Amino acid sequence: MCAQRTIAECRVPTCRIPEERLRRRLPPELGAAGPNGAPRPPEEARSVPPPFRAGELALAEAPRRQRPPVRLLCRLAAGGALAAPGGLLPHEDIIGRPPGEVVRLAGGGRLLVRRPSLEEYALLMPRGPAIAYPKDISAMLLMMDVHPGDTVLEAGSGSGALSLFLSRAVGPKGRVISYEIRDDHHNLAKKNYRHWRAAWEIGHMEEWPDNVDFILKDISTAAEDMKSVTFDAITLDMINPQSALSVVHPSLKQGGVCTVYLANITQVIDLLDRIRTCKLPFLCESIAEVTHRKWLVLPAKIKNCKSNQTAETQENIEEVTHQKDYDEIHIQDQIVLKDVERNELQKDVLLTESFSDDAETYCSVPYVARPSNWQDAHSAFLTKLRKFRPLHS
Repeated sequence: MCAQRTIAECRVPTCRIPEERLRRRLPPELGAAGPNGAPRPPEEARSVPPPFRAGELALAEAPRRQRPPVRLLCRLAAGGALAAPGGLLPHEDIIGRPPGEVVRLAGGGRLLVRRPSLEEYALLMPRGPAIAYPKDISAMLLMMDVHPGDTVLEAGSGSGALSLFLSRAVGPKGRVISYEIRDDHHNLAKKNYRHWRAAWEIGHMEEWPDNVDFILKDISTAAEDMKSVTFDAITLDMINPQSALSVVHPSLKQGGVCTVYLANITQVIDLLDRIRTCKLPFLCESIAEVTHRKWLVLPAKIKNCKSNQTAETQENIEEVTHQKDYDEIHIQDQIVLKDVERNELQKDVLLTESFSDDAETYCSVPYVARPSNWQDAHSAFLTKLRKFRPLHS
């Protein structure tokens, strides 16, 4: 058949760009055309998220010398302003901008403004009691093996941090029932949950699941409530979780996991002793303390190298005033490390923490890594209990 055609008709058009070849093989809604046949925007335009709108949450941050960056959380509103040590940032300067841009403060400083993650919101939201930290929540979710569609019981709403992570884990078809005995904690958890849902819907233009039921009641007196529901997992964040185990365990499915969040190891011992003396159908599978160690990994810069770089003095590397930490977003943190050998070069190196892409490189040198001086002091013990069916003699 091809012999009867002209060469031009038989020639298959080729594409030199791999991405274009891929688009030719995709259906129209995923290929060159967008939804409803509309042309797709350029690559750069597609990578820009929706701009900030009034009513959503914004996180402003600026790096600091040898310390964690400054992070400020605010809810955007017309006429509002964000107060930072480097000056005021009117909310109008944020609204309408896409996240990830650097904005200038009234005092001349600069801040990177973006949308907060759920982890950052949990750490920066208003709190009454101490929250379950995200590093511990992640381990608890793995212990409970929570799936979308599960029903989970939480005893101890606190400030609502764990409730938010459970809400995301179980999804729209799941359910979280959260008990709290204190009225102030109950109201704060509901408020934080409601604010996150509202901001998420504005910023992402989709609804966060409304799947958490906050109940103001002592869990140890909720035996009647437990009879009508079966839980896939249970988590207890209470001072005295022993009082709740005998009430909640009949409602936990066989083989289900109950995690207990405790501040010290003596509380873990009391918990296990109560399980043993009361002969509760729980097997302690693991007791874990989650550590989170922060590191600094920074490029090393040779002093007095072959370039015209002059030697740094101790006065050059001392920390400047607190005000200057907000003057520029591209801050270089410099420390002189004495008596460091680098192959054949027996010279001092200058440790540089750079936030810019155009930092000068004077010689090919290794990176220097060391633990950060600023570590989180929080610690807790996570106890994983598995419900089992005892053998009947």
